[in-house]
Amino acid sequence: MAPTLVRFALRRVSREVRYVRPISFGRASGLVRDVYRQLERDFGMLAPPVALHSPSPTVLAATWTMLRESLVAAGETSRADREVVASLVSQANSCPYCVEVHGMALDSLGRSSVASAIAAGEAVPDPLDGALSAAARAELTAVAFTFHYLNRAVSVFLGPSPLPSSVPDSARSRAKAVLGRFLRPVEDASPGLSLDLLPAGSRVFSWAAGNPVVEDAFSRAESAFASVGISPAVRNTVRRTLSTWDGVPPGLSRSWVDTVDDPVTRLALVVAKAPYQVDDTLVASAGLDDRELIELVGWASFVAAAHRVSLTSIRKAA
Repeated sequence: MAPTLVRFALRRVSREVRYVRPISFGRASGLVRDVYRQLERDFGMLAPPVALHSPSPTVLAATWTMLRESLVAAGETSRADREVVASLVSQANSCPYCVEVHGMALDSLGRSSVASAIAAGEAVPDPLDGALSAAARAELTAVAFTFHYLNRAVSVFLGPSPLPSSVPDSARSRAKAVLGRFLRPVEDASPGLSLDLLPAGSRVFSWAAGNPVVEDAFSRAESAFASVGISPAVRNTVRRTLSTWDGVPPGLSRSWVDTVDDPVTRLALVVAKAPYQVDDTLVASAGLDDRELIELVGWASFVAAAHRVSLTSIRKAA
């Protein structure tokens, strides 16, 4: 359990989640309670990027399953190498919250030089390159997939830092150091312990070949996102748009989506391609309640993450 300063900071961040109200630990029941218990046990804290999904228990469980079985569970790659991938993806997606969190983790793991290079925008070795087993490559690709997903959700619902602005400057360095220590690997992080949170899926992920646990985890997550209440019209428009997207963000202007009449479709497209462009007006115009908003953002983030990973696989194959 995190000490008082970190618990206070995380509670403040949870209260500052935009657009939805997460379920508190004390009020959690059923699937939400089960996820929260695993999250605190295996990740060290009730991390706001996961907890913010709690208005939709199914999306919460899918998010945690992806994060646990990619970043947290023991495997053929080190936690430090996985944190490097998380940091690189977060930097590429311009997600300062995630860059800061995983920079803390790298510092606590003794990889401060890598963390400093990432923070400075310098080039660092790509852990997906080189001679890796199929299982190891699947683990690192799963981390990339997870953070393409989480970067979008965090950009929509959270601010630029894991610590709220109310934490004084004099305490921030210490708070970050303490928080980083709680992001270290736990002693017993056996693979697959989150799988029973979700029903089995049927999707086969080619990039996960050689790692049955990772493939099972993402198959279950995919089925969970497929089950949420997104209309066929929204799904078809987003998938059609992503099919021709090269992964390059569209820039600062939102003119590329202004011709889309349906506000829910417009929000889903912006989440998928440019989550930094989501604002109060865009969210309000969609008119969604907390569960509906989490499910729309989660689904759009998931299909965008899947598309980004597929682009990477194609480029490496070429």
